[in-house]
Amino acid sequence: MRTLLITGPGGSGRTTVAAATALTAARDGTPTLVLSADRTDSLGAALGVVTGARPVPVEPGLTAWRPDAAAGFRDDLAAFQSRAAGVLDLLGAARLDAEEVTPLPGAEELALLRALRDAALSERFELLVVDLPPAPQALALLSLPEELRRYLRRLLPPERQAARALRPVLGRLAGVPMPAEWLYETASRWDVELAAVEAVVADRATAVRLVAEPGPAGAEAVRTTALGLALRGLRTESLVATRVLPESAADSWLAGPVAQQRKTLDEWQETHTVHPAAHLGRDPRGADDLAALAVPGVNPEPTPVEWPVTDRLAEDGVLVWHLPLPGAIRDELDLVRRGDELVVTAGQFRRIVPLPSALRRCTVDGAALREDELRVRFVPDPRLWPRER
Repeated sequence: MRTLLITGPGGSGRTTVAAATALTAARDGTPTLVLSADRTDSLGAALGVVTGARPVPVEPGLTAWRPDAAAGFRDDLAAFQSRAAGVLDLLGAARLDAEEVTPLPGAEELALLRALRDAALSERFELLVVDLPPAPQALALLSLPEELRRYLRRLLPPERQAARALRPVLGRLAGVPMPAEWLYETASRWDVELAAVEAVVADRATAVRLVAEPGPAGAEAVRTTALGLALRGLRTESLVATRVLPESAADSWLAGPVAQQRKTLDEWQETHTVHPAAHLGRDPRGADDLAALAVPGVNPEPTPVEWPVTDRLAEDGVLVWHLPLPGAIRDELDLVRRGDELVVTAGQFRRIVPLPSALRRCTVDGAALREDELRVRFVPDPRLWPRER
């Protein structure tokens, strides 16, 4: 199944574009599910149906789903209280009833990740269109599975579970209580669930469609978002320019906005596949309005993002790791080698990536930004590199 993630600046019309994209794909014969995490039913308003905790059919081939974050949060809290009953009773803690629990900030995003995992495992659909939150929150959300798995591995390494039979003895010798069995089981379950979500995001068939209104603010938002996506290894499939004014308006009092939009569109077309969506003069509502936007379906042949390592040992004595970072600014880049990981900072974004196996036996020799690509040079460490006979 292919997955198309849709995001953009707040107020850019990303939910409308997600609905229009899903509608186009369904009418082209692709069984499609469109997901949204909005607490209000903006997806349903665009589609002309009411969406909620259960998937609802919109028309043949198209299903919409808006997961219930509150229900998921209550279930998680109930499970935690049940697991930690002994500790809570020891502390004299009062249990929370389901009726008094309200979801904390971020619950919608976590519910969306779970729905994303469940939908990807389903065999009912061939395309999953995901209406992500606005770009800054979307980028943080997409990085969450990878980061949480890394934290879990550091805090509760799986290999420590091998000594579970010795844990009571070690606890008496050390004089401190050892982690309970349920803690490791919970961490293992979380790791499996997060791995499933991470696999969907990192899949070669997963792409991102950006949505923005052409103009100075939209142009900066697109540059920043595309850079953050590239650092995550995600491909920008296309860019939908929303609320594009007609050329005929250039002879009216809208001449200034039309010229500004035209300038931004020309710049975008140099680096993106741009699909203009006309300004309808109103908020699109229902299938007819969505069809009038003429938003295309999904590219059937996605081009995955590659971070290749080129061997230049014979010529220059180095291995070069190529990291595509379109829109990166040299002064905002930073690299730190940390064991078998590389901490990459690009502007406001940071990612800790594991080094390919060959590069783990090397030392960093330098880096350069060339043609929107960060090229990191590695020199073999003679203590670790196999010697030629």
